[in-house]
Amino acid sequence: MTDHEYSTEALDLDLAWWAAANYLTVAQIYLKDNTLLREPLDASHIKPRLLGHWGTSPCLSMIYTLLNRHIKETDSDWLYVTGPGHGGPALVASTYLEGTYSEIYPHVGPDAAGVRRLCRQFSAPGGIPSHVSVQTPGSIHEGGELGYALVHAGGAAFDRPDLTIACVIGDGEAETGPLAGSWKLPAFLNARRDGAVLPILNLNGAKIAGPTVFGRSSDEDIVDFLHGQGWDPVVVSGTDPRVVFPELLRVLRESHEKIRLIQTAARDGGTSAQARWPAIVLRTPKGWTGPHTVDGVLVEGTFRAHQVPLSGVRTNPEHLAQLEDWLRSYRPEELFDDDGTLVAELAALAPAGDKRMGSTPYANGGRLLQPLRIPPLEKYEIPIESPGSSFHETTRVLGELMRDIYAQNGRDDGGGNFRLFSPDETASNRLAAVFEQTDRCWQLPTEEWDDHLSPDGRVMEVLSEHLCEGWLEGYVLAGGHGLFASYEAFAMVSVSMMIQHVKWLQHAADLAWREPVASLNVLLTSTCWRNDHNGFSHQGPGMIDAAIPLSPDVVRIWLPPDSNTLLSISDHCFRSRDHVNLIVVDKQPHLQYLTLDEANKHCAAGASIWHWAGTETESVGSPTEPDIVLAAAGDVPTQEILAAAQILQEWVPYLRVRMVNVVDLMALVTPGDHPHGFSESTFIDLFTADTDVVFAFHGYPRAVHELLHGRPKVDRFHVRGFNEQGTTTTPFDMVVLNRMSRYHLVLEALRRSRRVPEKGSELVDFCNSQLKRHASYVVEHMEDMPEVTDWTYTLH
Repeated sequence: MTDHEYSTEALDLDLAWWAAANYLTVAQIYLKDNTLLREPLDASHIKPRLLGHWGTSPCLSMIYTLLNRHIKETDSDWLYVTGPGHGGPALVASTYLEGTYSEIYPHVGPDAAGVRRLCRQFSAPGGIPSHVSVQTPGSIHEGGELGYALVHAGGAAFDRPDLTIACVIGDGEAETGPLAGSWKLPAFLNARRDGAVLPILNLNGAKIAGPTVFGRSSDEDIVDFLHGQGWDPVVVSGTDPRVVFPELLRVLRESHEKIRLIQTAARDGGTSAQARWPAIVLRTPKGWTGPHTVDGVLVEGTFRAHQVPLSGVRTNPEHLAQLEDWLRSYRPEELFDDDGTLVAELAALAPAGDKRMGSTPYANGGRLLQPLRIPPLEKYEIPIESPGSSFHETTRVLGELMRDIYAQNGRDDGGGNFRLFSPDETASNRLAAVFEQTDRCWQLPTEEWDDHLSPDGRVMEVLSEHLCEGWLEGYVLAGGHGLFASYEAFAMVSVSMMIQHVKWLQHAADLAWREPVASLNVLLTSTCWRNDHNGFSHQGPGMIDAAIPLSPDVVRIWLPPDSNTLLSISDHCFRSRDHVNLIVVDKQPHLQYLTLDEANKHCAAGASIWHWAGTETESVGSPTEPDIVLAAAGDVPTQEILAAAQILQEWVPYLRVRMVNVVDLMALVTPGDHPHGFSESTFIDLFTADTDVVFAFHGYPRAVHELLHGRPKVDRFHVRGFNEQGTTTTPFDMVVLNRMSRYHLVLEALRRSRRVPEKGSELVDFCNSQLKRHASYVVEHMEDMPEVTDWTYTLH
């Protein structure tokens, strides 16, 4: 890297660019007309609703300005992640000034009319949001929900060796738990095959209504903290732009030089183990260059600069005059020519083409996405001699599949385009076959007794659902593929992150310039029904409920009942684009039902009648309706509903029973509400038009009732599922506690049957006696009854 002088002329140009960005930021917040101040400012020029955040914007624009210069000097690739997402107008302004915005949105042209549209659209109906949203070029991180800037930056850096990410972290965001965990990135970032993240902790001292912890902490304490997390921080501070700009540019250059040295050493055969990566602690005033005081009260440098410093400009002449003075302090007449176009000497400061941070393909990962090479599934098929006659740990085949995906999608430098993320649970979740191909990623020292731990490992294990989910989000948005595997109950920690990602994909679908990215795949295992050994805290299927109401064009929920259906679903999910796939399946040994060919057909259909498990008969010439429909969604519910079907067959064989298994949960929704929704005719073919349905469900029963809204005679569906009853107990006791056991299902079927069967009362007595026997047996023997533990399905 060559040293470059920062002349007074260059500084003046950068300060002018910064002034232009600040001007457009303020104009977006306040103005709907007269957006270049070609006439005196009037109240009629002000927006009726003042929305936006000024306080963090000047610093964001300063960093953008200096990175532009550095990119031009070095011809390097940078991605800009802004944790203070409320600084949306600053990023919109910078991408507009560099030309990217007008290229993507030609109606917002590089002229006076374009500036007017730029301002009128901001935080306005029919326009764009106030955050660094999916509509903002160069963004992979909205920043509306604080805490995830650094984790998204880390995910985007994995397997992108030529990329450097400038990640600005607000001191308010730094108070969140996810951000606190994110500082551990150096323990996982491999200098040989990954890109780099340069954290810039911007301390402006205030949140929305008070001071920040880091803002009031000493430089020494902050440096010590970051040093202990594996960083090599440098402090830059000041209030005079002519001093801060040269100092920050110097530190940016030196930081990038250190990054290059670390990477070069690792890539030339040196160690790829932990290095102390550069970081910047940047102290600048909140609301820098804005109103210093308003109505005699200090604003600049305080929490009062957070949003709209002058709130009464439409009705208060003094505020209006102060706003005009503020805007004119940037000298817009010197920044934009008579046509309203940025003057040529400033436009020349922007990098060219895809080197512009608003145009980088790393922020539009679909441009970089390569399809996964996925081996044929037949290699992993579980042989089925008879449905429900053998047990297998269901998720183990997925580990074997991912092992070979790692093998077929690697690079010579140890990188690739696929990663598994898991909170220290890969082996626990029966996915350990991946360790036959790769190790756990670890840049810290290792010990001889460590298990599959190495700097070049590509399984990302960290005991934080936030980091696992966030790393995967950043990874796929930058063009990779992956899977986040978690204990079902604790994936709830990351639910709000999943929701934000769904919202991102939902709006991205409306933007033709956003290329499709790999889906976010979430495996929920160690499920509520089989965390009987851990207890109530580990038992909770709530992530399904959180996902159901989200965008139907994005969300998919899969409940494979066995290994071969899991293989089929996983293959589909790995190939899919722009979805969030929840795959809910347990890791423990479960009965296996379908061959791979049958599983493929079943998964493609979304649900099927398992004729081999029913007792329907047809009279000559016309089919007969079943007396009762038994349905299941999920592995444990499938086992219990099949056991119930077999009990009915043994006791009341003349009862016409239909068995339906649902693997695509969203197919229950009406077709107008979800693209996977069954047509009415298909729904009736499965569940009939008026027969009662006893439905065993993996999650909370209300979820199925919600999904069935709008279907024929929904009151005939009687759903049993998880009802928040649990403890450390046996597997069968879990279904008994939640009234979803085979005996409860039989009793429900007898109550709801179209015909009252002979011997029905005797069967009722049997079921009640079995439940009573279970209650005493499980306490005395500390295990389930043999007829439950040893039960397999027997074909009739």
